[in-house]
Amino acid sequence: MKPDQFRERLLRGDLLIGTVVTLPCPEVAELLSQVGFDWLWIDTEHGPLDTLEAQRHLQAAAERAAAVIRVPWADDVWIKKALDTGANGVIVPQVNTAERARRIVAACKYPPEGTRGVGAGRAHGYGLGFQAYVDSANQKTAVIVQAEHIEAVDNIEDIVKVQGIDAILVGPYDLSASMGKIGQVQDRKVQQAIEKVRRACLAAGVRLGMFGDNPAALKPWLDRGFSLIAVGTDTMHLISATKAALGALSA
Repeated sequence: MKPDQFRERLLRGDLLIGTVVTLPCPEVAELLSQVGFDWLWIDTEHGPLDTLEAQRHLQAAAERAAAVIRVPWADDVWIKKALDTGANGVIVPQVNTAERARRIVAACKYPPEGTRGVGAGRAHGYGLGFQAYVDSANQKTAVIVQAEHIEAVDNIEDIVKVQGIDAILVGPYDLSASMGKIGQVQDRKVQQAIEKVRRACLAAGVRLGMFGDNPAALKPWLDRGFSLIAVGTDTMHLISATKAALGALSA
């Protein structure tokens, strides 16, 4: 997949499998993009990455995988800086109301569709490809918001109606925490909350995303309409593989 086709394929409902990048080392993105992931989730919320380090990951992934930056917060400046690096989209955490969702869409879109500031960064070829980028950015930039709080679940029918929201990505761990059940993602009430999000998105034609620790945790969601999939993190993969190797040799 060409990275600039990410939003097109997302809206089409293609299965897009990615993983989360947290380590401030561009070789990680370089390696993961060669494995065959469709997209990389570059995390500047929980990970130590800053904007420059996120851009280095994008450069390392090159044309092999799409790269989407999760910003730390629903803030115009963070969104603008992330998109100016050349990211194929943004993931915005803790989007609990339709009003916040509308502000996020506006921050992602150039006028007249939105309020995104105009600069000349890596996305624009540092100015060399300025006009071509600004002419197509509104159509090619994916806007993904996270439903990861019970307040978002309560407001999900209004959130999915916001024009310009391309996908809702469920954050099961934060969601469980907001319900007083931290880490209990299989709890019946947590699962019911996720199901409410699923039904609302399917009814509105908004794509569904899910994070899971491992393939087994994610497989059931593929059959329930979830197409934007993030499996594990770079550190999780490293721990899993090295523990397996150590165990096989020391048994």
